[in-house]
Amino acid sequence: MGREIERKFLVMSDAWQAAATGSMLLRQGYLSSNAKATVRVRTTDDMRAVLTLKGAVEGISRAEYEYEIPVADARELLGMAEPHVIEKRRHLVPYGGLIWEVDVFLGRHEGLVLAEVELDDEAQVVTLPDWVGVEVTQDDRYNNASLSRADAIPG
Repeated sequence: MGREIERKFLVMSDAWQAAATGSMLLRQGYLSSNAKATVRVRTTDDMRAVLTLKGAVEGISRAEYEYEIPVADARELLGMAEPHVIEKRRHLVPYGGLIWEVDVFLGRHEGLVLAEVELDDEAQVVTLPDWVGVEVTQDDRYNNASLSRADAIPG
């Protein structure tokens, strides 16, 4: 079974930018989302597309399955997902032996910047960069499926 274990934080400064090694534009739409499962379609710089199924959150982990699909299919699925589509630029930032993903949101969520780090297990010790602030891992308002349904930045 595929498993995703991650922690998520609000970003408090632009200090991460100096260490960023690359970025990509993501468009992701939510075809279905409830307490048990989420079905998401994502395009990356409009050159790669994946369909993702995520299970219910248990602690900071959940089942996750990803399948590459044709970009043309993803564009059609994104149309079906409207208005539950978000856009963000994801930056990769190495820190403390891990790769942090810093998401700078666009559109109706402009101004929101979140950092996520994927872990090997829930007990893994993480050295936090000084540019992260409040942890929002278990605050549902900051999960992407919830953001896709919100008209503004949570707060």
